[in-house]
Amino acid sequence: MSVLRVANASGFYGDRAGAFQEMLEGGPVDVITGDYLAELTMLILARDRAKDPNAGYAKTFLTEMRQSLALAMDKGVKIVVNAGGLNPAGLAAKLQELAATLGVEAKIAHVHGDDLIDRVEELGLTTSAGKPLSANAYLGGWGIAAALKQGADIVVTGRVTDASLVVGAAAHHFNWKTTDYDEIAGAMAAGHIIECGTQATGGNYAFFDSIKDMHRPGFPIAEIAADGSSVITKHPGTGGAVTKGTVTAQLVYEITGARYAGPDAILRLDSIALDDDGPDRVRLSGMRGEAPPDTLKVSINALGGFRNEVTFVLTGLDIEKKAALIQRQIGRTVPEGTTWTLARTDSDDAATEEEASAMLHCVARGQDPKIVGRAFSNAAVQIGLASYPGFHLTAPPGDAAPYGVYTPGWVRATAVPHLVTLPDGTTTEVSPNSGTVPAAVALSPVEEPILPLFPMTSTTARAPLGRVAAARSGDKGGDANVGVWVERNDAWPWLVHTLTVDALRELLPETRTLEIERHVLPKLHAVNFVIRGLLGEGVASNARFDAQAKALGEWLRARHLPIPEEFL
Repeated sequence: MSVLRVANASGFYGDRAGAFQEMLEGGPVDVITGDYLAELTMLILARDRAKDPNAGYAKTFLTEMRQSLALAMDKGVKIVVNAGGLNPAGLAAKLQELAATLGVEAKIAHVHGDDLIDRVEELGLTTSAGKPLSANAYLGGWGIAAALKQGADIVVTGRVTDASLVVGAAAHHFNWKTTDYDEIAGAMAAGHIIECGTQATGGNYAFFDSIKDMHRPGFPIAEIAADGSSVITKHPGTGGAVTKGTVTAQLVYEITGARYAGPDAILRLDSIALDDDGPDRVRLSGMRGEAPPDTLKVSINALGGFRNEVTFVLTGLDIEKKAALIQRQIGRTVPEGTTWTLARTDSDDAATEEEASAMLHCVARGQDPKIVGRAFSNAAVQIGLASYPGFHLTAPPGDAAPYGVYTPGWVRATAVPHLVTLPDGTTTEVSPNSGTVPAAVALSPVEEPILPLFPMTSTTARAPLGRVAAARSGDKGGDANVGVWVERNDAWPWLVHTLTVDALRELLPETRTLEIERHVLPKLHAVNFVIRGLLGEGVASNARFDAQAKALGEWLRARHLPIPEEFL
């Protein structure tokens, strides 16, 4: 069978408007996917649903379809998105209304069963913040495949894994069986690469200055073959680039170890081989898959309380004394859960006032919105004429705002119904995968491979790690992930021997007291670190300056260490 050309047109809720139209007009594609459901998005949609039971889906997808539905149906392009969020049935109904308004015939199906909010007590799904607002299991791709088999033109889902959008489309097209683990793993690799949109084509890439045109990177396309191998590319004439580096960046993004688990299979990331296949074309081959675990991950969101914040600007001399004065003056009147962070952005003998200033960030958290809100704001503002010289704020503090707490959970896969409502209105259930293995076995760490030797007698010079290595980082609940790799073959032995867990703790002092795991991916010339607990209770809790750890890798690349001179 010919390759299946699967494009992506959304990497998050709020991605570039008009991307579906771009992909339809830019060249031939068979399927367009869209990923909308980050962990934070589920909380946003849960709060929408709490206000209006008819809400809970990604409204921007309807805007995209208002522009592109007629063209997609005219070209015979299938649309598969997880924009259904917490209300896939509601989104499917809105799409039916839109199609009727546009005079377009479109067969629409939706996948559901992932929403466990009414079963949290039965399934033992709890959080430290009390009753959850949402609890959604990560389903796989077989519901999507079943919908496409019954002729659906558009499939909207609730919480499926990001890669499952591609897995479902490919499994249907190639008629794979549930035990075709290598093929499924190949589709998972392609799906993981394109799920974040333009991150696969140069967006957020460490060596961005090596890409000629970064004005408007094109969205990615995966050309998937029947054996699960694929080529990652983009439409001709679009910005950005597809290189082994941009593909590697996405492969090491938001992972843990060499086993990348999904509901349909486990992808062995250490099996992937990357090869150039022409300009803006990178071939993936060799993917090995294993049976999936017998549990499904559950995304649980709850309200943790209320927060407020203010930033004091400290200019010139005696920065630390000024910070201490503020904390003494209002320390007794701010809520008990208040945290202080002094960012020394100032420099000596600065040529501008801004360069002479440091920032003292004060974040209040608590359960009483009156104390965290007006009382906190008053305490911060009313000392404006009674504190340190040069007192001013970046902006006045506002009222208390709710913040969320993310908690991962796990349930038996057989406890979650995988339902598909077909275009004719009938609902069918996808049979549970009978080939699962115990999670402890499926997710066991891969033994670290024999590492290549590096002559440690090389002459070195202190320089930023980023002069040699690239990195990409992100969040997994309260944990941070940092993938680091080198594009020079001869630098790989140096990287893998140098960037140990102990070295990472020295380079990133904020991690010194935390549990850190290192995983080695030799074929990608990469090491991946999982830093447990760096992000507190997840992105919505705003526990850290960089709440999603998006720039953690860039901080690491800016740190200095001895580097062999031949690599510089």
